[in-house]
Formats: sequence, structure tokens, C-alpha cells
Amino acid sequence: MMAGIGPKDTKPELAIRRALHARGLRFRLGSNYRRKGKLLVGKPDLVFPARKAVIFVHGCFWHGHDCALFKWPARGENTDEEAKWRKKLTANILRDRKTLNRLFETGWRVLEVWECTLKGRNRKPFDEVITRCCAFLEGTEPFSSIGGSQTVTVDVSA
Repeated sequence: MMAGIGPKDTKPELAIRRALHARGLRFRLGSNYRRKGKLLVGKPDLVFPARKAVIFVHGCFWHGHDCALFKWPARGENTDEEAKWRKKLTANILRDRKTLNRLFETGWRVLEVWECTLKGRNRKPFDEVITRCCAFLEGTEPFSSIGGSQTVTVDVSA
């Protein structure tokens, strides 16, 4: 079932895109945005070149967000499968950290919108999430996270 989840055009991402577009904000999709001939590092979901800002709409499971929607794969009889998932998710978390650092080094501002702010028991009103996105885009702060930026602790030696 996990194989059916694609890396782009997720429901939360599409909802954010529609709402920002309805508020008059124009953006490029990070999967094909090129700067000086190269794809932007990390392939952000939304790129606002004039504002030098990007938005990532992160799934809590895939990016290891420390919230109610994230749970390490259950320990079962198949420990090889569990180890594979831990390795995969740890690699995602570490790659996200490198991506953030590289974007900051090149002068980009970054906003993370976590899936748990849009669904689940701790979700926020959708208009509030969109208002916070707009405030970030109109501001100058280099980083913001809607839903908190805390990821689960990973063992980098694994």
C-alpha cells in the first residue's frame, strides 16, 4: 500500500496550492523549477522566486515528524522489514536537514507545512494555516514551520 503514495501532488499539497493561488499568490512547482539550469535542491513543493522563498508540504510519516501521525513501523516477526523502514525514514530525515542547510546557504527562505496541521486530532483551521503561509511569504524570516519543526530522534550511526 505504501508504494501507491506518490512524492508529489498529494492531497495536502494540492489544497495548499489551490488556496494560495486563490489568494493571488503565484508560484512555480519545485519539481521542475530550474535556477541557472539546475533543479533547486530538495525539489520544494512550491517555489516563489521573486520572494526567494520555498514551501515544503511534508507528510509526517515520510519525514519523521514528532507528532501523533508518526509511528515507527511496528516491531513484528520480520525484523529485516523493520530495519529497512528505519533506515529509509532515517535517511529521509537526514536528507531533509541537508536540504534545509543548502537552501539557507544559497539565500532561500523555507517554510515547512506538516501534514498533521491539516488532518488528525491536532489539525488547525485550514484558513489559519493559509494565513500563516501568506504571512511567511510576505515577511523576511528565513525559516518557519507550521506544526513545529521537531522530527523524531534518529541514530546517525545506523
